[in-house]
Amino acid sequence: MQVDFYHLTATPIERALPRIAERVLESGARLLVVSASETQRGQIDKALWTYAPDSFLPHAQAGGERDDGQPVLIAADCAAANGARHIALIDGEWRDDALAFDRAFHFFDETGIEAARAAWRGLATREGVERRYWKQSEGGRWEQVA
Repeated sequence: MQVDFYHLTATPIERALPRIAERVLESGARLLVVSASETQRGQIDKALWTYAPDSFLPHAQAGGERDDGQPVLIAADCAAANGARHIALIDGEWRDDALAFDRAFHFFDETGIEAARAAWRGLATREGVERRYWKQSEGGRWEQVA
C-alpha cells in the first residue's frame, strides 16, 4: 500500500487533483475522491470539467444511479461505490479507511500541515505502508522529498 502526501504550496487542489486523476485513469484504474465538505466536493466536480480547455475526466458525485460505473467518484466518505482501488483525500483530513486501498493521495495545505505530520508519523509504524512526500518547487513542479 502506498500513501503519497501532497503538500499544496503553490497550486490549489482544484488544479492539482485533475492531473493525478488523469494519471490514475491512464493506468486503467479508478479513483475515489473524498472530502467531508459539500462545498469542496462541488468545487472539485466543476474543476474536473473545466481544468483545461481540452479536458474531459468522466466523473460524478456519489449518490447517483450509476456510481458503480464512474471512473472518478467524488464522495463524503471512503466507501468506493465505483470499485476504486485509488483514493484521494482532498480536505486535508487523513482517514485510516484509506489503508484499504492500493494507493492513497493525501492532499493538504499549510492549514493542515500539523495533522499531515501526525498522519505521516502514525503510518511509519504500519506494516506494508510505503510513504512518499511531495512538495511543490518554486516553479510549481512536484518534487519527491521523502
